[in-house]
Amino acid sequence: MSHYIPPKVWSAEESNQGKFSAINRPTAGSRFDQKLPQGDKPLQVYSLGTPNGLKVAVMLEELRELGVKEADYDLFKISIMDGDQFGSDFVAINPNSKIPALLDKSNEKTVRVFESGSILLYLADKFNHFIPEDWAQRTEVLNWLFWQMGAAPFVGGGFGHFFSYAPEKLEYPINRFTMETKRQLDLLDNELANKPYIAGEDYTIADIAIWSWYGRLAQDALYEGAYEFLALDTYQYLLEWTERIAQRPAVKRALEADYKAIK
Repeated sequence: MSHYIPPKVWSAEESNQGKFSAINRPTAGSRFDQKLPQGDKPLQVYSLGTPNGLKVAVMLEELRELGVKEADYDLFKISIMDGDQFGSDFVAINPNSKIPALLDKSNEKTVRVFESGSILLYLADKFNHFIPEDWAQRTEVLNWLFWQMGAAPFVGGGFGHFFSYAPEKLEYPINRFTMETKRQLDLLDNELANKPYIAGEDYTIADIAIWSWYGRLAQDALYEGAYEFLALDTYQYLLEWTERIAQRPAVKRALEADYKAIK
């Protein structure tokens, strides 16, 4: 087991970032001039086929399934491994340099929207779909939407990183984040034992957000070997919910067409 002694002052130049060493820096902001493409649709989406990117693709395909023409969109790839997210145009949309990001050109003034949860909520409110009007029910949906935003980094940046992407396998962080990931899976399984969707009887943006991470994990589509390692076959109700959503035509389109196109 390697023994790391932290220096008095951390230095990015001396740190090992593995496959991300050429991308990660300790500073924010644009790194180069960039001209992003724009189409003629009301919504311009800049994304990639990650779980966070998938959320927006599913939401837009769900709106398309309902015939909401005002939600028509152009989708452009942002290659995060090539550093596209640090270009000046993308940073102008999302100063945090993370995908997905959206421009809504249908208003008198173009609106930028960043953070996947914010995009889902923006689209749900704008088109009045996949979020309840009843205040208590709406709040329950937002409870779960924000749960996902806070919980998933333990799965992706925690478990997924150390299980799949870290330069070496380290027992402590894998154990730490596996414990938390399984706690979250158990939470979802318990909740879904008594209702068809995470916030109740209806499919909402909370399901879209959570499915894009935990549903894909339950489909063994995120990290090689994770399904067996996490014993995902023991979470019966989570698996049933995963399949229920996977059978939706809009979700299939997001995975088979848009998601693959930007992966």
